[in-house]
Amino acid sequence: MSKKSFWDHVNGEEPVLVDFHATWCGPCKAMAPILKDAAKDLAGEVTILKVDIDQNPKLAEKYRIMGVPTFIMFKEGNVLWQRAGFMTKHQLMGMVRENVES
Repeated sequence: MSKKSFWDHVNGEEPVLVDFHATWCGPCKAMAPILKDAAKDLAGEVTILKVDIDQNPKLAEKYRIMGVPTFIMFKEGNVLWQRAGFMTKHQLMGMVRENVES
């Protein structure tokens, strides 16, 4: 089975939360266990993708990523919301669930 591309995911029917991050970013490292925990809670509802901005500069430019971490939630190719900076699990889950249920 082949892996889906970034575009296959963000243009699909299932909501996708994309974490634009960098390996050198402290807040990104702090978000990693929060995202891992959230992914367990959101399994079957939302796909979580991680995009390293240094390895994918064209994607970072396309979505005007000015700071990391930046989170963008997509569904069917549309941006549902975008937010930069560290978030608690509670904040992250609230934003995701608000958009999944709407």
